[in-house]
Amino acid sequence: MRARGYGAPPGVEMRDKLRPKPPQNLKDVPRYLKETIGGTLYRLFYIFSLVWECRPFTMIFMIVMMIIDGVMPTIGTLITANLAGRVVESFSQPVNLLFPLALHFGYTFVNSALSNLNNMITTLTGEAVANHIKVKIMNKAKTVDVASFDMPEFYARLENANREASMRPINILRSSFNLVSRVISMVSYVVLLTGIIGRLPSISYLLLVLCVVFNGASALVSFFYKKKYHSYMFHRSKDRRQMSYYSDLMVNKDMVKEIRLFDLSDLLIGRYRNVFKGYYQGLRKLTIQENIAHILMTITTTVVNGFLFYLIATNVNLMEEYTAYTGALNSLSTVLAGFLTSVTSIYEGSLFIENMILFMKEEQTVKPSVPDPAIPTAGIGHTIELRNVSFRYPGTNRDVLKNLNFTFSAGKTAVLVGLNGAGKTTLIKLITRLYDPTEGEILLDGKDIRQYDLKALYRLYGIIFQDFGKYAETVNTNIIFGQLDVSPDEQHILEAAKASGADDFISRLPLGYETPLTRFFEEGGIELSIGQWQKLSIARAFYSEADILILDEPTASLDPMAEQEIYNQFDRLRKDKTSVFVSHRLSSATTADVIVVLENGEIVESGSHEELMALSGKYHKLFSTQAARYQENRTLTPAEN
Repeated sequence: MRARGYGAPPGVEMRDKLRPKPPQNLKDVPRYLKETIGGTLYRLFYIFSLVWECRPFTMIFMIVMMIIDGVMPTIGTLITANLAGRVVESFSQPVNLLFPLALHFGYTFVNSALSNLNNMITTLTGEAVANHIKVKIMNKAKTVDVASFDMPEFYARLENANREASMRPINILRSSFNLVSRVISMVSYVVLLTGIIGRLPSISYLLLVLCVVFNGASALVSFFYKKKYHSYMFHRSKDRRQMSYYSDLMVNKDMVKEIRLFDLSDLLIGRYRNVFKGYYQGLRKLTIQENIAHILMTITTTVVNGFLFYLIATNVNLMEEYTAYTGALNSLSTVLAGFLTSVTSIYEGSLFIENMILFMKEEQTVKPSVPDPAIPTAGIGHTIELRNVSFRYPGTNRDVLKNLNFTFSAGKTAVLVGLNGAGKTTLIKLITRLYDPTEGEILLDGKDIRQYDLKALYRLYGIIFQDFGKYAETVNTNIIFGQLDVSPDEQHILEAAKASGADDFISRLPLGYETPLTRFFEEGGIELSIGQWQKLSIARAFYSEADILILDEPTASLDPMAEQEIYNQFDRLRKDKTSVFVSHRLSSATTADVIVVLENGEIVESGSHEELMALSGKYHKLFSTQAARYQENRTLTPAEN
């Protein structure tokens, strides 16, 4: 039975829909333009819906401001022209300038006040929308398959979505409304210019058309390079992650000791510089090319505008008329450039928002396979059965687990042993349904594990991974994270800490169980040793009182005495519970009910310690080699020293 094909990364189909294929010939151009415009409108609608979800009032306010912004420039041009005409008229005869001046400064005040109000509302909305999107990303992340986190392409989308979430949506919204405002302004200016155009020489029409054409060409240049810039940024996402990785290593408090002692600083800085050099060269080339093209367009547009201004100056008689028309023409050119800039800005921004859309569309496959999922019975021993289970990681063709068939019996303890890379941790992730098998099925109490409610299923497991969580919280909180669905019980917390051996060091902390851990947020936070953190993670497992114990190298960072005490506690804790744990110290496997030996993703042996030793196979070799090493490295007596 094939559960899921991981060969094609999730989101690829959606990505292909949003990114049209470039035209191969002239016949493809209409199709390409249609798909480009359609994709942009789809992304715009998505952004509008995000802002509406967060701040519907702001959308209404920005629509009103869009209309006001569209007509205000034309009104301002008329007021300025009227004031200029009255001032010139006052040179030859008495003129009351009070009203034109009041109108001018009143317009300036209203325009400035509205601009400040718009900026205030937009800035506050930007923060609120960024928060709204961050929360959406976090909520989505809690449902995304764990397998997706093993994919570089997924990380590229996640990195870009997080990076763009704080600024892109509100900027795109603002650009979209600015676009409509520019249209309103252009229509207003065209109406204003209509009266003078008929009195100008015929060449003025050509010059006006050229003014529009060259402004449009400048925008097309921007459009072309924005697309290239987006493509470059997306495909160089790996470079940015590498630069972030190397720079973070240099300031990571947990790595500074090793980096300093191994003298890795210059190497890491050198690698950062090499990656940046390649990243920067491509970016520099694009930026220079774009700006040279813009400079050439600006020179041409300036010459055309100069001829138009000259024609207007030689064909009007009144200062007010000259001021109105040259102001309108100048503003029309500016508005047209702003209009086209808004178009390219919207297009560029929407391309980056595509990363968030792809992330939010990430397919979740680890979910109940039936409409009404079952709730597993709690408080009993559970049987876990593997039937022809195989697994390969996303985007790879190599099975790391191959056709596994085995039953973990209810109330029994099984130990997974084998060399590094044998597939032990991967098997644990399948048993706990963090991953689904590529082929085969896993049964819990006779029912396919995919038919259970996920949260109810996860509550069955008390688990410690090799890379256990170290949370920047208090000691208490770190322990109760093991079972959040019940009210915190101080006595239970204390018992769990004592069982794990953590109470000894916790009692010596400045604030005991209320001590904040790590110094990420609190100056008085305590940094624990790796062994202390491991004891805390074990306390978390003890606190959970789960039906099934899953322990992946639970004592790897503990000394032999502490390890033995932990296993003694486990012996009491796992009574009548199904337990599966991984351990490289095979002495801890001797008391297990069954030992499962994995090699290259396959089960090569299984049985009790005595049975496997009698076989003189893989387990016998592993155990004997390790026992001999312990014997060779026994503690020397004072006389031997």
